Amino acid sequence: MTIDEIRAAAAARQQTCSQIKKMIVSRLDLPIEPEWITDDQPLFGRGLELDSLDVLELYVAIEAEFGVALYDSDMSVFGSVSRLAEYVNPDLPKTEPAQPTVGGSV
Repeated sequence: MTIDEIRAAAAARQQTCSQIKKMIVSRLDLPIEPEWITDDQPLFGRGLELDSLDVLELYVAIEAEFGVALYDSDMSVFGSVSRLAEYVNPDLPKTEPAQPTVGGSV
């Protein structure tokens, strides 16, 4: 992969993630700015604390916005903005969460 291809993939990922963040905030009427949501922030639990009704709303919005069908077996994609971006745009390179290092430098 050339540097230009890497840059293009990074720009496409950023655009898709940004679009998803804006959709989450607007469709769920959240009192936050889309930029406050990080790509790997959990959407449930200690993350944005979304609930099952929020998932249904996002489910419908994603199908309408991206033309992507979601199935019950695909619900794990709602784990983070990054996972949603990879699902709706499968050509994006996959990201791996940062792994903590053991015995990091002092």
